[in-house]
Amino acid sequence: MIRAFTNATRLTRGSVAVAVTALTLGCAAPGPGSGAGQGSGALITALKNARLIDLSHTWEIQSPVASVNPSYSFALSATHGKTRGSFNDGGQLSFAAEEMHWSGQHGAPSIDAIGHIGRDGKLFGGVDAAGATAQPGGIGAGGVGANLAIDQFPPDLLVNRGVLLDVATMVQGNAGPLPANFEITGAHLAEAARRQNVRLQRGDTIFIRTGWGPHFTRDPKLYAGESSPGPGLDAAEFLIQQGARIVGNDTLTFEKRPPVVTAPKFQLFPVHMRLIADSGIYIVENLNLEELAAARAYEFAVIVPPLKVKGGTGSAVRIFALVPR
Repeated sequence: MIRAFTNATRLTRGSVAVAVTALTLGCAAPGPGSGAGQGSGALITALKNARLIDLSHTWEIQSPVASVNPSYSFALSATHGKTRGSFNDGGQLSFAAEEMHWSGQHGAPSIDAIGHIGRDGKLFGGVDAAGATAQPGGIGAGGVGANLAIDQFPPDLLVNRGVLLDVATMVQGNAGPLPANFEITGAHLAEAARRQNVRLQRGDTIFIRTGWGPHFTRDPKLYAGESSPGPGLDAAEFLIQQGARIVGNDTLTFEKRPPVVTAPKFQLFPVHMRLIADSGIYIVENLNLEELAAARAYEFAVIVPPLKVKGGTGSAVRIFALVPR
């Protein structure tokens, strides 16, 4: 439906996001012969009437962090008690500020830049991995690979058609999350789409629910432990074949953990290498998919706005979905 609308109205690249949002919410988007005010009014009305579902956890000092990433810290560097009276204003103004230390590769949720993962010394497109990160200024500061940093995140993916594949409910019913040793396959994803009556389309943002999202706050040690469910290489191939542009789930590292395969050869983080380094697909981790699943909102407009950090290997990101009420 979205593709047909796009072809019919010959939308520009920047207008596709508007069409996706409007059509996902079931409102009319501006088309040939329609006044700009009329189309904008319909879109604004649809947005105001939409249900916004936050897909992000609250980032806190005790939030789980993957052991391969830098630690997280937060502390107020200025407080209202200390800053009041700092200015010659009779003590009217006070302010607070903080210092934070974290990596683009963790957050609640976070998105991996394409330059985050390499395979055999190469990044996506055959870019020399060592050369791309030869300077501490970030990906591309060494003269190659700048297009793979998070500041080059494609504008057409900021607002996109989102799909939820609720594998946890399909497998477990109401029995809770998937077991820690559960590997999601392509067959699981295809069956979830079939049961939900969702047709996957090339260019989609696809989120997979394992049911582990609540552990992020309720049991951080379990969430960040050695084992958790997630997609294996078979599921990765399915996502590639479907033409996904962004994939994500509700666990710490997206793929099944421990992220190791031994056949036909030993690989660490094989799904990350297959999706990012080989295929140029963005990965989102640490999503909160519970409200979306409870609403049975399997198709939606999804907003994924990474911070525009030059040379960044990823970004913490506030992701949300817009669905009809």
